[in-house]
Amino acid sequence: MTIIQAIILGVIQGLTEFLPISSSAHLNVFPWIFGWNEISESFDVALHLGTLFAIFIFFFKDWVNLIKGGINQVFKKEKTTDGKIFWYLVIATIPAGILSLVLDKISDIIINGNLNLEMALIAIALIVMGIVLYIVDKKSPAETDYENISLKQSIFVGVSQALAAAFPGVSRSGITMTIARLLKIDRESAAKFSFLLATPIVAAAVLVDITNFTISLPFLMGILASFIVGLLVIKFLMDYLKKGSFKIFAIYRIIFGIIILGIIFIR
Repeated sequence: MTIIQAIILGVIQGLTEFLPISSSAHLNVFPWIFGWNEISESFDVALHLGTLFAIFIFFFKDWVNLIKGGINQVFKKEKTTDGKIFWYLVIATIPAGILSLVLDKISDIIINGNLNLEMALIAIALIVMGIVLYIVDKKSPAETDYENISLKQSIFVGVSQALAAAFPGVSRSGITMTIARLLKIDRESAAKFSFLLATPIVAAAVLVDITNFTISLPFLMGILASFIVGLLVIKFLMDYLKKGSFKIFAIYRIIFGIIILGIIFIR
């Protein structure tokens, strides 16, 4: 892999990891379109390391307060919003992690290296989830903010992450934000909770695969690109969702999915 390819893929990861448009779809589709070699699993995880750093830096104060609140809730019996949210994140992450491993294996068995089938599934997932996201976001009122998210809502949103492992193109941020909106959580809170939920699962994936990393200049440039772009995208989305909707992302998903199906047909 060249340095330019690594930077392009890093930019793609940074742009698509946090927007509800599926980073896995883009990281699979773009090398396929340009005829590049398929990216290795370790490089894919490395790109996620870059966006993991972005989440950690952007929400650093939040994580400090969450961890502090969680510890104090156990040892000092202090009940705070941060403590409550911390344990909700923990409870929601455990079943999501287990289910993700199972569904990921099932997905691998179904696709079984068939590239055209994989691209078709990605396209279908992009289109279907785009339609669902649009309808849900339009119809669901914003009745719950971040501070008042319930345990039930947390579990539903958390477990939904597993669907992204089973169906490439679904998007972890896309499905969690869609379920959050379905549960009447406001858009900005849905995005923030989605990002916080992603942190432990992505961190676990990085730790599991970190021994397989092959350090090189393209490798490092890809991580750096995903980190810088990811940080900017988080800032953009959090500001945008204060007034904007998910409509533009839903439309993009549908158009991108149709383009992929068109390329499959032509080829």
